[in-house]
Amino acid sequence: MPEVIVRKSFITIEEIFHEGGPIAKVPLRRSVVGSVIKNPYAGRYVEDIVPFIDDLKPLGTSMAQRLIAALGGDASVVEGYGKACIVGQAGEIEHGALWHAPGGYSMRDNLPASNAIVPSTKKVGGPGTRIDVPVTHCNASYVRSHFDSIEVGINDAPKADEMLVLLVMTTGARIHNRAGGLNASDIKGEDGLR
Repeated sequence: MPEVIVRKSFITIEEIFHEGGPIAKVPLRRSVVGSVIKNPYAGRYVEDIVPFIDDLKPLGTSMAQRLIAALGGDASVVEGYGKACIVGQAGEIEHGALWHAPGGYSMRDNLPASNAIVPSTKKVGGPGTRIDVPVTHCNASYVRSHFDSIEVGINDAPKADEMLVLLVMTTGARIHNRAGGLNASDIKGEDGLR
């Protein structure tokens, strides 16, 4: 199994107080953690790439725990999540798919209420490529107030033989959400949808 080699990592936190309406009593916090890693399959076709999923699991767990710590250390404040991967140009989109399980389960294993599937996206691109990471409610995908996305990218990654793997967590609904639908307070949490 290939070793996961991290070139760099970063974490960001946004606090949103308003979007032109009244100032929120408690700001929405949105946090992103990213790691730039070497793509062990860059530049060649490899049939069996699945073993790298297990190699990525410790990185996913570490990244999820860093996000929770950045948001204050209390996992119960996390209400939204998402994940993404940008694969460097010597790789292929399927290499980005390897992040689905380690990225998603790392967050679900560290959050108390996380029945909903972790939304995801991936693409191939060079340094400076940006990606919109989708966000939904952790416990029920149909909670419309939490539909969101966070644009992420860094100027020097991914290089051709790298991948930028990303995790996102948020502490609540969009500021000034008023698009209707299922309220977070009405979640039953039985099937990850409602």
